Amino acid sequence: MTIPEIHTERLTLKTVNPEVLDHVYAHFSDWEIMDFLGLPTIDALTKEKNKYNKGLTTFNKSFLYFTITDNATGKVIGWCGYHTWYTQHNRAEIGYGLYCSDYMQKGIMSEAVKAVLDYGFNNMNLHRVEAMTATYNTASIKTLAKFGFIQEGVLRQHYLVEGIMEDSLMFSLLKHEYLH
Repeated sequence: MTIPEIHTERLTLKTVNPEVLDHVYAHFSDWEIMDFLGLPTIDALTKEKNKYNKGLTTFNKSFLYFTITDNATGKVIGWCGYHTWYTQHNRAEIGYGLYCSDYMQKGIMSEAVKAVLDYGFNNMNLHRVEAMTATYNTASIKTLAKFGFIQEGVLRQHYLVEGIMEDSLMFSLLKHEYLH
């Protein structure tokens, strides 16, 4: 199986969708899975396998994300993509994260988000992209603003983080608003 990729100046983004994960879990060793997904420990692999075994898609809802590989080192350094994709409604929620603080504050995530937004609007036929972030995550808020996301509101006590219910800021970006 050839896994589709997106290339940017500094990054390679490898597609991860239900079909790719089916292939990876069927044909890769545990160490190869960890390398492909950028998982640092066996515990992280166990958590990912549990998610996979619980099912990946439901009617009218799927996902598509990309592992982010640093072209200079070949190391998987994070992920970016659509973890909640409502196919019938042409909308999805974007999410992203870096695994190592060494890569933060270097424009890596902006480079990845641009590639993923381009892909979403041009290849997935998305009309609306949603994003949620913690109220204190200023780096994420700045990244969303850079691409023209508009804050729509606050989702009160939306996520349970380390035993504490936290609010989330809700953002959206419509295709015709996208500043690319």
